[in-house]
Amino acid sequence: MDKFNPVDMSVWQGRQDPEDGELALRWHDKVQPWPQAGRAAPGVALVGFACDEGVRRNKGRVGAAGAPLAVRKLLANSAWHLGRPVYDSGDERCEDGDLDAAHGRLAERVASLLDEGHFPLVLGGGHEVAFGSWSGLNLHLAGRGRIGIINFDAHFDLRMKLEQASSGTPFFQIAEQCAAQGTPFTYACLGVAETANTQALFARAEALGVWHVLDEAMTPAELPALLSGLDAFIARCDHLYLTIDLDVLPAAVMPGVSAPAARGVELAVIEPLIAHIRASGKLRLADLAEYNPSLDQDNRSARVAARLVHQLTK
Repeated sequence: MDKFNPVDMSVWQGRQDPEDGELALRWHDKVQPWPQAGRAAPGVALVGFACDEGVRRNKGRVGAAGAPLAVRKLLANSAWHLGRPVYDSGDERCEDGDLDAAHGRLAERVASLLDEGHFPLVLGGGHEVAFGSWSGLNLHLAGRGRIGIINFDAHFDLRMKLEQASSGTPFFQIAEQCAAQGTPFTYACLGVAETANTQALFARAEALGVWHVLDEAMTPAELPALLSGLDAFIARCDHLYLTIDLDVLPAAVMPGVSAPAARGVELAVIEPLIAHIRASGKLRLADLAEYNPSLDQDNRSARVAARLVHQLTK
């Protein structure tokens, strides 16, 4: 484990309410550094992917590399309601432009955490994080069962990887890897904005058998139908990887992203879907992507990201 970066725990600080004792604890009171030597009781393991090289290559607005630190700062002062340990395993970075190497390091980190029985929650970074996250789960499982990918996203992120990977190519890369190893590519993209995806991307999604739902069909009134569709998708899978591109949310709720949504999907729809996925017992890995602190307003986006971490771990 020495090859991984040391964990900086200085961010985990915040308010204290000693008059209320154990019932007043916050995340900063409970989060522990991931032990790089020896095993720890299974729990949630946070991993930062401080990278926006993929966003830069995709001609987006950079800044998402600062997201893991910003989300931790908001989490630190959040009230504690969990019944299992949470570990901070530090960050993987991409400061030299070598995204392939960064993906490899993230995959190795995720696989190590899964091997130890933890639930890895990766804090991106641009959505290029998805290829590294999935690669770690794929490495850990080594062909044992079908992995289903559920992506809450305004974009398919199925751009073809020509010369370089980017934040727009991760699921095309995964599809290529699945084909190369002879495993099924099982992908759902929920919250797709028709205006943000070309006809070529819709055609590619169709050819790859992607289940997708448009943002306009993801409303509270449609929640029963969405849950039914989700059940059918989950039934086909042995393991689930959930990735949330925060630009799926309305711009008023999530202004701090490279590409704010013109419409978006409400938290009132996203949260029950997350709860349903968790309740399946098949969720092995999750990540958040595309939060950009440099574009945030009054930490509004960071607060939503921290809330989603709470929803994913409780």
